[in-house]
Amino acid sequence: MLKDFPELDSDGAIRNILEEHITKENVAIELTFFRDENNLNFERTYGWAWLFILQKELLSWTDDAQAQKWAENLKPLVDELVGKYEVYLPKLTFPIRTGTHDNTAFGLSLSLDYARSVDNKEFETLITTHAKRLFENDKDCPLSYEPSGHDFLSPCLEEALLMSKVLDEDIYATWINKFLPQLLDTDFDLTPAEVADRSDGHLVHLDGLNFSRATCLSGIAKKLGSMTHLENIAVKHLEHSLNNISDDHYMGSHWLGTFALYALDAMKD
Repeated sequence: MLKDFPELDSDGAIRNILEEHITKENVAIELTFFRDENNLNFERTYGWAWLFILQKELLSWTDDAQAQKWAENLKPLVDELVGKYEVYLPKLTFPIRTGTHDNTAFGLSLSLDYARSVDNKEFETLITTHAKRLFENDKDCPLSYEPSGHDFLSPCLEEALLMSKVLDEDIYATWINKFLPQLLDTDFDLTPAEVADRSDGHLVHLDGLNFSRATCLSGIAKKLGSMTHLENIAVKHLEHSLNNISDDHYMGSHWLGTFALYALDAMKD
């Protein structure tokens, strides 16, 4: 937000907060925490992936010296978590298919975006190799069973988005026809989820689901081409929840903006 709309921080308040938090000293404390044997799986892989996206944004902000300093400060922690991925992924016998933080496809998808943005071929190969191992043989994903009552991710769509980033176009078209063939039907539709109580920290997850569905459907449509119906469903989901996050209850406001921005960014290309 600060990079694209600097006028939002005309008084420098946002920069001051970032400057206070993203310091070498604070990152050193984080590193000590993550290296503690009791915390080896902390925020795996959800928080790891979002840190990578933060680093991706900072590194791409090449004309801002302060942003480059923050990226340099974060680098030891980012490198530590890349190393944790190298240890973790070979041991992950089965993917985690939840609709919340632990979802394997979501973490790999964000992490792959980071790896490619910094041209880290080893990390990219690690992710793509294990994504194929874990997901390439999947078929008939039960989309009709989604969502559960507190999902903010669609297990089926997150996997479909990840594989759109991993597989070549022709192979992906064949794969999606086995995995979610209904997406190829121009009459396919998906109704946005409704939140009954925005003060409930779990129920409000469903607004996040609408945003993440929009991200996935947009990415899948771009990969397949000529999928206007999927793009329209993505817009419908985004618009359904976008107004909900203005002056929202804390249970939604502390995280939904990130998911909304991620969707908007995915849909603008």
